[in-house]
Amino acid sequence: MPMYEYRCPHCKARFELLQRMGQGAQGVRCPQCGQSEVERQLSTFAGQSSAATGFAAAGCGSGGSSGFT
Repeated sequence: MPMYEYRCPHCKARFELLQRMGQGAQGVRCPQCGQSEVERQLSTFAGQSSAATGFAAAGCGSGGSSGFT
């Protein structure tokens, strides 16, 4: 299930919620003020590399190596 980011227009709180794909904001409440009027925000995709793939993740002590020889 994907993680979605929401923003409450009433108290300006930002929060994340694990939801099924295609599920809307119906029934979602702000955890800070309890309002049901929340806005889904656009967010970036995050991935994770694995040593099994031969690709090194940037900033993870890879020393700038791409894993290619």
